[in-house]
Amino acid sequence: MEPSLARYDERLTAPPSWWGIAALLAVAGGLMTLPMGTLPMLGGVLVAGALATAGVSGYGSARIRVVADSLVAGDARIPVAALGAAEVLDPEEARAWRLEKADPRAFMLLRSYVPTALRVEVTDPDDPTPYVYLSTRDPRALAAALDAVRTG
Repeated sequence: MEPSLARYDERLTAPPSWWGIAALLAVAGGLMTLPMGTLPMLGGVLVAGALATAGVSGYGSARIRVVADSLVAGDARIPVAALGAAEVLDPEEARAWRLEKADPRAFMLLRSYVPTALRVEVTDPDDPTPYVYLSTRDPRALAAALDAVRTG
Protein backbone atom coordinates (compact mmCIF):
# COMPACT_ATOMS: atom_id res chain seq x y z
CA MET A 1 0.00 0.00 0.00
CA GLU A 2 1.34 3.41 -0.86
CA PRO A 3 2.08 5.72 2.11
CA SER A 4 -0.22 8.40 0.67
CA LEU A 5 -3.22 6.08 0.90
CA ALA A 6 -5.22 5.72 4.09
CA ARG A 7 -4.67 2.49 6.02
CA TYR A 8 -8.05 2.99 7.66
CA ASP A 9 -10.91 5.28 6.70
CA GLU A 10 -14.35 5.39 8.32
CA ARG A 11 -17.15 7.93 8.19
CA LEU A 12 -19.45 7.92 11.21
CA THR A 13 -22.65 8.47 9.28
CA ALA A 14 -25.93 9.10 11.03
CA PRO A 15 -28.36 6.18 11.17
CA PRO A 16 -31.28 5.98 8.70
CA SER A 17 -33.80 6.87 11.40
CA TRP A 18 -32.19 10.31 11.70
CA TRP A 19 -32.83 10.93 8.00
CA GLY A 20 -36.47 9.99 8.62
CA ILE A 21 -36.62 12.58 11.39
CA ALA A 22 -35.13 15.15 8.99
CA ALA A 23 -37.92 14.35 6.50
CA LEU A 24 -40.53 14.78 9.25
CA LEU A 25 -39.01 18.16 10.13
CA ALA A 26 -39.37 19.19 6.49
CA VAL A 27 -43.05 18.19 6.60
CA ALA A 28 -43.45 20.13 9.86
CA GLY A 29 -41.95 23.21 8.19
CA GLY A 30 -44.51 22.89 5.43
CA LEU A 31 -47.40 22.45 7.87
CA MET A 32 -46.37 25.52 9.86
CA THR A 33 -46.40 27.67 6.74
CA LEU A 34 -49.51 26.09 5.16
CA PRO A 35 -51.90 28.80 6.45
CA MET A 36 -49.94 31.36 4.40
CA GLY A 37 -50.62 29.55 1.12
CA THR A 38 -49.18 26.94 -1.20
CA LEU A 39 -46.04 28.78 -2.23
CA PRO A 40 -44.99 29.64 1.36
CA MET A 41 -45.75 26.02 2.32
CA LEU A 42 -43.36 24.74 -0.35
CA GLY A 43 -40.77 27.25 0.86
CA GLY A 44 -41.27 26.01 4.42
CA VAL A 45 -40.72 22.40 3.32
CA LEU A 46 -37.57 23.35 1.43
CA VAL A 47 -36.07 25.54 4.16
CA ALA A 48 -36.88 23.18 7.03
CA GLY A 49 -35.72 20.20 4.97
CA ALA A 50 -32.46 21.90 4.04
CA LEU A 51 -31.75 22.88 7.64
CA ALA A 52 -32.57 19.41 8.98
CA THR A 53 -30.50 17.73 6.27
CA ALA A 54 -27.55 20.02 6.95
CA GLY A 55 -27.77 19.24 10.66
CA VAL A 56 -27.87 15.47 10.21
CA SER A 57 -25.21 15.51 7.50
CA GLY A 58 -22.89 17.76 9.51
CA TYR A 59 -23.13 15.61 12.60
CA GLY A 60 -22.68 12.45 10.58
CA SER A 61 -19.67 13.65 8.64
CA ALA A 62 -17.06 12.83 11.30
CA ARG A 63 -14.24 10.72 9.90
CA ILE A 64 -11.60 8.54 11.46
CA ARG A 65 -8.54 7.83 9.34
CA VAL A 66 -5.06 6.45 9.73
CA VAL A 67 -2.96 8.20 7.12
CA ALA A 68 0.81 7.90 6.79
CA ASP A 69 1.99 8.26 10.41
CA SER A 70 -1.06 10.04 11.87
CA LEU A 71 -4.44 9.26 13.35
CA VAL A 72 -6.96 11.78 12.03
CA ALA A 73 -10.14 11.85 14.09
CA GLY A 74 -12.55 14.65 13.30
CA ASP A 75 -10.49 17.85 13.44
CA ALA A 76 -7.66 16.28 15.46
CA ARG A 77 -4.45 15.00 13.87
CA ILE A 78 -2.39 12.92 16.28
CA PRO A 79 0.99 11.38 15.42
CA VAL A 80 0.88 7.62 15.96
CA ALA A 81 4.24 7.94 17.75
CA ALA A 82 2.41 9.84 20.54
CA LEU A 83 -0.06 6.99 21.03
CA GLY A 84 0.29 3.91 23.20
CA ALA A 85 -1.73 0.77 23.62
CA ALA A 86 -5.12 0.48 21.97
CA GLU A 87 -8.03 -1.19 23.75
CA VAL A 88 -10.97 -2.54 21.76
CA LEU A 89 -14.21 -1.76 23.61
CA ASP A 90 -17.33 -3.87 23.26
CA PRO A 91 -20.70 -2.10 23.60
CA GLU A 92 -20.81 -2.42 27.41
CA GLU A 93 -17.24 -1.21 27.93
CA ALA A 94 -17.71 1.58 25.39
CA ARG A 95 -20.76 2.79 27.29
CA ALA A 96 -18.84 2.68 30.58
CA TRP A 97 -15.96 4.74 29.10
CA ARG A 98 -18.48 7.27 27.74
CA LEU A 99 -20.11 7.67 31.15
CA GLU A 100 -18.68 6.70 34.53
CA LYS A 101 -15.08 5.94 33.50
CA ALA A 102 -14.71 9.03 31.30
CA ASP A 103 -11.91 11.47 32.01
CA PRO A 104 -12.80 15.09 31.17
CA ARG A 105 -9.28 15.63 29.80
CA ALA A 106 -9.67 12.89 27.18
CA PHE A 107 -10.22 13.54 23.50
CA MET A 108 -13.50 11.90 22.58
CA LEU A 109 -14.96 11.52 19.14
CA LEU A 110 -18.12 9.72 20.09
CA ARG A 111 -21.39 8.95 18.47
CA SER A 112 -23.96 7.32 20.72
CA TYR A 113 -25.45 5.40 17.81
CA VAL A 114 -22.14 3.55 17.25
CA PRO A 115 -22.03 0.88 19.98
CA THR A 116 -18.33 -0.07 19.84
CA ALA A 117 -15.21 2.01 20.32
CA LEU A 118 -11.43 2.09 20.57
CA ARG A 119 -9.58 3.67 23.48
CA VAL A 120 -5.95 4.58 22.80
CA GLU A 121 -3.54 5.82 25.46
CA VAL A 122 -1.68 9.06 24.77
CA THR A 123 1.98 8.57 25.72
CA ASP A 124 3.28 12.05 24.90
CA PRO A 125 4.55 13.47 28.24
CA ASP A 126 3.82 17.04 27.09
CA ASP A 127 0.17 16.27 26.32
CA PRO A 128 -2.24 16.31 29.28
CA THR A 129 -4.74 14.17 27.34
CA PRO A 130 -4.77 10.72 28.99
CA TYR A 131 -6.41 8.85 26.12
CA VAL A 132 -8.31 9.12 22.86
CA TYR A 133 -11.80 7.59 22.73
CA LEU A 134 -13.11 6.89 19.23
CA SER A 135 -16.54 5.52 18.38
CA THR A 136 -15.96 3.12 15.51
CA ARG A 137 -17.91 0.32 13.89
CA ASP A 138 -14.71 -1.73 13.43
CA PRO A 139 -12.40 -1.15 16.42
CA ARG A 140 -10.25 -4.19 15.62
CA ALA A 141 -9.43 -2.90 12.13
CA LEU A 142 -8.60 0.55 13.52
CA ALA A 143 -6.31 -0.98 16.18
CA ALA A 144 -4.64 -3.11 13.49
CA ALA A 145 -4.07 -0.03 11.29
CA LEU A 146 -2.44 1.81 14.21
CA ASP A 147 -0.24 -1.23 14.94
CA ALA A 148 0.72 -1.45 11.26
CA VAL A 149 1.92 2.16 11.33
CA ARG A 150 3.91 1.55 14.54
CA THR A 151 5.65 -1.54 13.22
CA GLY A 152 6.55 0.07 9.97
